[in-house]
Amino acid sequence: MESNSYLQFLTVLVIFIVVLGITVLTLRWISGYQKVQRLNCNIEVVETARIANNKYIQIVRVGLTYMVIAVSRDQVTMLGEVPFEQLTLVSATGSGGKSFKELLDGFLKKDSSDDGQPKE
Repeated sequence: MESNSYLQFLTVLVIFIVVLGITVLTLRWISGYQKVQRLNCNIEVVETARIANNKYIQIVRVGLTYMVIAVSRDQVTMLGEVPFEQLTLVSATGSGGKSFKELLDGFLKKDSSDDGQPKE
């Protein structure tokens, strides 16, 4: 009886590992596919600001032209064009130029140096 429960546990564990592996491979494939789709992209949402519930203003780059559009639930309205010189573009990482790995490494180093004592 006891060996039967071990066998069931091992079977469930193997199925879990197989499903987890398939999930990882699928996510890698999807991310690679999306990278290829973005390489030849002429349309990019540069910035989005929420102005009300389900209403946004977006700066969109189409080719070399930057446009401001209003997006609501039912319609999209072009508000005008903005010259590139008037835009303030921030790096795509949004974290001062640090990659996610650098941020995670910094967090782990800071966490390991913490001795668990409250700071005064």
